[in-house]
Amino acid sequence: MKLLIVEDHAAMRKTLRSVLNNGSLVRHEIYECDNGEEAVRLFAIHHPDYILMDIQLRVMDGFATSELILANDPAARIIFVSSHNAPSFRERAKNLNAYGFIAKDNLNELLHLLN
Repeated sequence: MKLLIVEDHAAMRKTLRSVLNNGSLVRHEIYECDNGEEAVRLFAIHHPDYILMDIQLRVMDGFATSELILANDPAARIIFVSSHNAPSFRERAKNLNAYGFIAKDNLNELLHLLN
């Protein structure tokens, strides 16, 4: 499975990678970036099965980044992974037809979405 982690904090990217690799018997092909522009570029190159998208990013936020990715590939599966668990963020993700929304304090949910 190919995954793209879009997260501006290196420690959280490392945590996500660890959760993904430790929760699976198979090693995933994981790409990482720290901003929205790079995410759009990497998506076009690698066409990952899932995108783990933070909301607060430098250059372009996760929602704007997702809109660009979905404009090019409406079937893209985006899972928002955010510390902002507000209903307004969840509603915006739902309006983008996000595959999921996971709070960073409950990353184990991620494994259920991917299995």
